[in-house]
Amino acid sequence: MEAKNTNEGLKRVIGVPGLGATVINNTIGAGIYVLPAIVSMQMGASGVLGYLFCGAMLVTIMLCYMEIGSKVSTSGGSYIYVETAFGLFAGFIVNWLFFFGWGVLGSAAVMNILADSLAVLIPAFSNPLMRALLFFILLGTMVWVNVRGAKQSVRFLEYLTIMKLVPLFGIIIFGLSYVKMNNLHWEHWPPLNTLGETVLVLFFAFAGFETSLGSSGEIKDPKRTVPRGIMLGGAIVFLVYILIQIIAQGVLGAQISEFKGAPLAAVAQNILGPVGATILVVAATISCLGNTSGDVMATPRLLFAGAEDGLFPKFLAKVHPRFATPYLAVITYASLIFVFSVSGGFKQLAILASCSLLLIYLGVILAMIKLRTKKEQPAEHAFKVPGGLSIPFIAIGAIAWLLSHLSAKEIISTTIFIAIISVIYFFMKKFQKQN
Repeated sequence: MEAKNTNEGLKRVIGVPGLGATVINNTIGAGIYVLPAIVSMQMGASGVLGYLFCGAMLVTIMLCYMEIGSKVSTSGGSYIYVETAFGLFAGFIVNWLFFFGWGVLGSAAVMNILADSLAVLIPAFSNPLMRALLFFILLGTMVWVNVRGAKQSVRFLEYLTIMKLVPLFGIIIFGLSYVKMNNLHWEHWPPLNTLGETVLVLFFAFAGFETSLGSSGEIKDPKRTVPRGIMLGGAIVFLVYILIQIIAQGVLGAQISEFKGAPLAAVAQNILGPVGATILVVAATISCLGNTSGDVMATPRLLFAGAEDGLFPKFLAKVHPRFATPYLAVITYASLIFVFSVSGGFKQLAILASCSLLLIYLGVILAMIKLRTKKEQPAEHAFKVPGGLSIPFIAIGAIAWLLSHLSAKEIISTTIFIAIISVIYFFMKKFQKQN
């Protein structure tokens, strides 16, 4: 079937390279600069197994996104997928989980990491007023770029992606000669509980590809572009992550725990001296900037799609008459990131963001299953996950396994949040009927 596909007034300008670049950009963030130490401290040299398990899980989830993304070509990504399959209420829940629980709070956290990285070189950015000014300038620039058009936004992200990958590839290439093979030796299979905890951390480090599909209404030929763009971006991300882990573990060995705040900077310092550490601090800053830029491009499309369906104020569905972009949604979203970046209130809800993403993935997989089992004519040339429903069920099992590692406090917090937005939905629908 060809699911919901309306004329939104948006231009389809994003091709395979552009989508692949946004997948890379939205996934590789500040986490890559601290992740090797976290993994090594939990699993030692066997940490590479965590990447393999996590990569396998993400592949099953990505495949489900490829199928439903090639069928549902309206802007909104995860939200519109779930809404198409299960209706407005389910879509409303996913939209709020993604827009606020994952998007706003996650980007606010990344902006603060960006400021902390810059403060290493320029201590003035430790001052709250200077940080606020920095956030305003950077987010204002992102708004300006994104309002002017998706094509310009993608080009900007492609440049940032290149700038982000160059120092990482530099560490991989030049770090090989500094690797000590005995640092990579491991004898015992890690305990299953330890493996699960590590994969849970890695899972969120790999997350981000789904944000790229928020701009699905601006993707050229989605049936072809979505599967290829996700595969291209996902393959590069996995390759970079696992090679970076091997290099960091191989160079630092057991000493990696001494550099848990910046293991890659320590590797770079071994290779190039103090200037290497400085380069990596700059690279971490660019990485944070790229992540937030990608989010400011993609996530406002959820607000745009939700406003078109009457779930958010109508002004968020307005398209710029000249640039054909959802400019008010972009401005609103960036403003919320600014508020939480400055206030720091996002820290209290950081756990909620992790739970939100797992539930979003679960909703999309269930939506894919429902759309596939409908008896309507399938969309011509749409991508279809091989192996029947085995892959989606494996993905569901993986998500359930990861959810089992969450604490009671995390589950209760998520449940309360969903209950609150459910009440908001029903009150909103009642108000609409009265008017």
